[in-house]
Amino acid sequence: MSITHLGQSSALPASPEAARLDYVPNPRPGRAYLVRLAVPEFTSLCPVTGQPDFAHLVIDYAPGETIVESKSLKLFLGSFRNHAAFHEDCTVGIAERLVAEMRPLWLRIGGYWYPRGGIPIDVFWQSGSPPEGLWLPDQGVPGYRGRG
Repeated sequence: MSITHLGQSSALPASPEAARLDYVPNPRPGRAYLVRLAVPEFTSLCPVTGQPDFAHLVIDYAPGETIVESKSLKLFLGSFRNHAAFHEDCTVGIAERLVAEMRPLWLRIGGYWYPRGGIPIDVFWQSGSPPEGLWLPDQGVPGYRGRG
């Protein structure tokens, strides 16, 4: 186990590619349980206009041998503040990186993006079918209603 951020002073990475995610051993191996990571203030930049985009991300995963260390995740997600990418690329890219490195039993992400040009964009991805018996609560983010 190599922890690079926890207990250390860590600068925000210059880009998602430069960010290092740390993983620690799963404290309950062999059990199918759900970890939810809610990120209500995610930001990135529009790749065309350079204007900021905002989203509420919900990442659910069933750990395999490791879990993601939260400070390194915060720094990774914070590195998107100056990263220009479309909503779909940010959302799916975050999930794919976690799956590739952490190798959970299962992972899903919901990217609930605030309106751009009057159209909210929601992006969903999952790594496959969830493990049998895993409790999957609703992600709890209501659809955008505007003035309703």
